[in-house]
Amino acid sequence: MPAEKLEPAAMRAYHELERLIVTLELAPGSIATEGSLIELLSLGRTPVREAIQRLAWEGLVEIRPRAGLAIASLHAGDWLRVIDARRGVETLLARSAARFVTRDAVDHFHDAALAVQKAVIANDVQAFLAADKALDAALAVAADNQFASRLAAPLQAHGRRFWFRYRRETDLAALAEYRVALIRSVLDNDEDAAAADADRLMTMLRVHAEATATR
Repeated sequence: MPAEKLEPAAMRAYHELERLIVTLELAPGSIATEGSLIELLSLGRTPVREAIQRLAWEGLVEIRPRAGLAIASLHAGDWLRVIDARRGVETLLARSAARFVTRDAVDHFHDAALAVQKAVIANDVQAFLAADKALDAALAVAADNQFASRLAAPLQAHGRRFWFRYRRETDLAALAEYRVALIRSVLDNDEDAAAADADRLMTMLRVHAEATATR
């Protein structure tokens, strides 16, 4: 049976809604209803409601009683705030992953890194976002710090959303290069290099975000 069929319905609903929000298919600032999302996803009320609650906690959706669900707005200047909030936890996760990475995690990293490379070659932004999310998940597992990974996950989702909205043509290959360098350092068990690679990734994104905010 395919893996997606085994995933709990609430998790499927969450992943699909997050994807639709990140890729702006659910437009920033737009209003949706629980019923419309149930119809869109073809899933039951309970899993969709659970997904909405999680997305609200992460700041991607605002629940407005008797008025529907507001998809989070996008303001270019907020990208800087997201990156500044991510920097510390990303370096911590990278350092911890390099210290504790296991053979199972190595396989996840290899699969995700291959997916990133294929997405770059195909210039497939949607596939790149999925692969980037898989890399973040592999990093979280390897780091073995549920508190840090739970803090990082919503920031990573917001970051992908800003990047999707404000990306430039060169971003795909550049992001892949930085990410692959980070994964290489993790697999080499080089804590200092992994932390430095994570910091360089945040610096590169921040330069882009600064340029976006001052346009």
